[in-house]
Amino acid sequence: MSIQENVQIVKDFFSALSRRDKQGLLALSAEDIEWIIPGEDWPLAGTHRGHAGLETVLQKANETVETSYPEPPEFVTQGDRVLVVGFARGRIIATNRTFEDHWVFAITVRNGKLTNIREYIDTQALARAASPRPLPIGTDATRNDS
Repeated sequence: MSIQENVQIVKDFFSALSRRDKQGLLALSAEDIEWIIPGEDWPLAGTHRGHAGLETVLQKANETVETSYPEPPEFVTQGDRVLVVGFARGRIIATNRTFEDHWVFAITVRNGKLTNIREYIDTQALARAASPRPLPIGTDATRNDS
């Protein structure tokens, strides 16, 4: 596939993600897709494998977070790799707290399907929004100050 085709597939992925179109996301993904989301004590964190893992993380996302992904502003490509530099706004449903997240997705596209997604996200912003009590900016979100 050409670099332009790979970028279009990634754009289609983000479009389906913003619509919460599970079938569209599955259709764009290889059967053995691996999606890595960093973090601890975050429901979406972990390595999600295959269509079953993709369905699980999408279900968890629908239950825990509302996120809007405006058109990603930048695509950097090399071969079958597409890096997407973007920004999201969202709200953690359980706490009703909002967040802003500058992120990079490193995505591998092979034979017209996404095979690997690695997120580089602002885990501190998400941890602050997910915390049951407000954490001031600059606070180590992993510390338990009871």
